[in-house]
Amino acid sequence: MPSLRHLTVAASLVVAGLFSSGCSAERELFSSDKTDFQLKTVVQGLEHPWSLAFLPDGSMLVTERAGRLRIIRNGELMSEPVRGVPDHVVTGQGGLLDIALHPEFADNQTLFLSYAHRNDDGMTTRVARATWSNDQLENVTVIFEALPRSGTSRHFAGRMAFDADGFLHVSVGDRGNRPRAQDTGDDAGGVHRITVSGEPAPGNPGLQDDNIRDTLFTWGNRNIQGMTVHPDTGEIWTHEHGPRGGDEINILRPGTNYGWPEITYGIAYSGAQITPYTEKTGMAQPLHYWDPSIAPSGMAFYSGSLFPEWQGDLFVGALKLQKLVRLRIRNGQVEEEEDLLADQGDRIRDVRMGPDGALWLLTDDSDGKVYRIVPAP
Repeated sequence: MPSLRHLTVAASLVVAGLFSSGCSAERELFSSDKTDFQLKTVVQGLEHPWSLAFLPDGSMLVTERAGRLRIIRNGELMSEPVRGVPDHVVTGQGGLLDIALHPEFADNQTLFLSYAHRNDDGMTTRVARATWSNDQLENVTVIFEALPRSGTSRHFAGRMAFDADGFLHVSVGDRGNRPRAQDTGDDAGGVHRITVSGEPAPGNPGLQDDNIRDTLFTWGNRNIQGMTVHPDTGEIWTHEHGPRGGDEINILRPGTNYGWPEITYGIAYSGAQITPYTEKTGMAQPLHYWDPSIAPSGMAFYSGSLFPEWQGDLFVGALKLQKLVRLRIRNGQVEEEEDLLADQGDRIRDVRMGPDGALWLLTDDSDGKVYRIVPAP
């Protein structure tokens, strides 16, 4: 999409200018197997930041799970939250979650937010479309709501990504009720593929099968909190939380059942067996899995020029094990796996490839930070 590439190039020039002088007092050096790098603190004082998006003018928007949308401009966190955020609920794992810019944002100023919502029927995951205007949200419209609702406050998922055709993918967790992920008449436990108006995207499996929800693209997914587009193939890659063990990386294929909870490489938090099976006919195997669990969140392929040694590598944040994982994947196999920042003590919530060629991280904390990874001097 030419407009998206134009947006990325324009933003890269501005972002690189804003941060090239190093706005952080923290200049700690780190080494990986491939290169040395610096971890710079851009801003801090965010309340459990969840997602990050880069605007064409070099500013950034950050969601806080506590329900606020914040602006970072000229390397500073603006004191006033953005007005116009849709009605939401903050409870358990729910709150304001992901943010995704329309592929033609530079022209239409349209963005999308995912969040938890509650009414008399319970809680669920919603997506709203809005117009960015004068540092606030206008024309806020709910375009997707996962049904049925339930009373649980976990596994909302909420990660979003646009594919090459301009359709939005939205993950919805199993809401803590395992069987829902195998029920294709239920919106929970899968990925939904929709138009920017919220209609089922053309080619969705359910448009040819009355037993599958029209917006469902995949199912058998426990709780996807990482989603990114491969820079070369355009395929959407995801990772999802397992229970105790069994965190998975998958490539999304239409109509694919990823197995939860019929197959898993993990066990229940109590130590009990969930299923004796790690594979079944008709259910996809993960490209990679972790046991024990790292609690992955956020992921991005490195595609910039600052770190040629990392070109094409996949970076995954970890909440539980508090690290950044670098994976080198070739021909569908993980050739290298390296743990970075394991001594920092940060729960990494999001990982983004910045238009400036740097890797950007969010830390999940009541005093959350935005980090920028750049080459060592």
